[in-house]
Amino acid sequence: MTAVPMNPDTPTPGASDPERRTWLIATSVAGGVAAVATAVPFVSSFAPSERAKAMGAAVEVDIGDIPPGGMKTVEWRGKPVWIQRRTPQMLAALKGQESALADPDSKRDDLPEALRNPGRSIKPEVLVAVGICTHLGCSPTAVSADSGNPNVGADWHGGFFCPCHGSTFDLAGRVFKNKPAPTNLEIPPHRYLSETRLVVGESDAA
Repeated sequence: MTAVPMNPDTPTPGASDPERRTWLIATSVAGGVAAVATAVPFVSSFAPSERAKAMGAAVEVDIGDIPPGGMKTVEWRGKPVWIQRRTPQMLAALKGQESALADPDSKRDDLPEALRNPGRSIKPEVLVAVGICTHLGCSPTAVSADSGNPNVGADWHGGFFCPCHGSTFDLAGRVFKNKPAPTNLEIPPHRYLSETRLVVGESDAA
């Protein structure tokens, strides 16, 4: 019978117990290290990307540079969020047209108490709304009171018009009656850090 050569690194049957124990421990540790090295990339492949985490994160916005009547758009959770600084004339236009609105008191919106007012806002002059039509997800456009746009009607006080299917919203994002959009524009959770900075995606009413 041909003898099988032995690995010189393998302890011989006659080796002492301490020597054998040391060899087994070293072999086990090496195997464990290899397993960990294999597992780390596998687990990390399930970790969310930075963009995915950012899409769900709150967004801090400087609103100090928005002029009266102006509007800034930021992205939150992949949605456009409008921040509009309303003038006294725009705020006055919110009153007196309740009968033409489908939900003037925002009863279907489940808004927090701080937003249950005609302007649907924490600060009267600042509107924070998701710029997506509640009909089929199109993006409305801002239309001023003196635009002359024939699609919004003669008695138009300013607001937002969705060119896809003709839904109209007032300057608080409230939808007018008999329009395709079933509900008012979404008001995202938001809170103020100061007079000129707000956070979209977080609310004080937690």
